Amino acid sequence: MVTPRNPPPTADGRATVKRCRRGWTKLWLMTSFVAGVCVASSGCQWAASGQNAQGTRLYQQGQYTAALQEFQKAIASDPQNADGYYNLAATTHRLGLQRQDSALISQAESLYNQCLDHDPNHVECHRGLAVLLVDSGRPDRAFALMKNWAAQNPRFAEARIELARLYEEASEPQTALKYLEDAVQMDANNSRAWLALGRLREQGGELTQALQNYQRSHAVNPMQPMVSERIAAISRQLSAQYDSSLSAGGTRLAQPLPTTNPRY
Repeated sequence: MVTPRNPPPTADGRATVKRCRRGWTKLWLMTSFVAGVCVASSGCQWAASGQNAQGTRLYQQGQYTAALQEFQKAIASDPQNADGYYNLAATTHRLGLQRQDSALISQAESLYNQCLDHDPNHVECHRGLAVLLVDSGRPDRAFALMKNWAAQNPRFAEARIELARLYEEASEPQTALKYLEDAVQMDANNSRAWLALGRLREQGGELTQALQNYQRSHAVNPMQPMVSERIAAISRQLSAQYDSSLSAGGTRLAQPLPTTNPRY
C-alpha cells in the first residue's frame, strides 16, 4: 500500500515542495477551507512543508481524516505542491480501500493525476497510481503509465526501477531484472536500483551476484540496516556452502566475497 510522503528530507537535504505562486488559492475538492493569500513564495513552501509533515504523522497514527485535513491545508498553502496532492491521494486511496468506496478510489485517481500535472517525475505518485490501476482491474493501464514514463525520460533510472517493480509483482522477474540492469547502467549510484537487483538475484538463487549488488547499494548509501543484514546473511550462507564443499572433498574456485563494502 502506498503511504504519504513527508517532503522535507531528500538525498541532498533540500525540501521537495514546489514553489508557491502568489495570489488567491482554492482546492477544488475542499469545502471547509476558504481561499487565502500567499504573501511570499518561501512562506507558502514553509507552511505546506509543515502541514505535509503533520499530516504524515497523523496518517502513521491511523488518523486518516485528520491527515486529510492537513494535506488539504498544504495544497491551499501552496497550490503547486505536488507532494500535497500525492499525500492527499494516498490517504484518500487508503480510505477508499478500507471503506470499499469506489467514489473515494476515483477521487484518489484524480488526485494522483493532479500530482503528476505538477511534477511529471513524481516517483511515489507514479507508484501509487499504478497500484490503484492494478487494484481496480486495469493492469494494462498501469503498465502503459509506467512504460510511457520511462520512454519520456530515457535517462531517469527511477522510472525503470518502478517499472521493474510492477513486472516483479506481475510474476515476471526476468523482465524486471532487465529493467533494473538498465537502471544501474543509467545511474550507477542509485542505491534503490542496486538493492532491487540484489533482492531479485537472491530470490533467483544467484547468491554471489546478489551479494555484490547489495554491497554496491550499501556503498552508495550506508544508512540501510536491512542491506547490511542481507550482506551478512548471504556471506554466512556462501561460507557455509564453501565449508560443506571442502568437507565433501570439493574444490573451491574462488575466495568468498568480503563482508565489508568494496570501494568504488
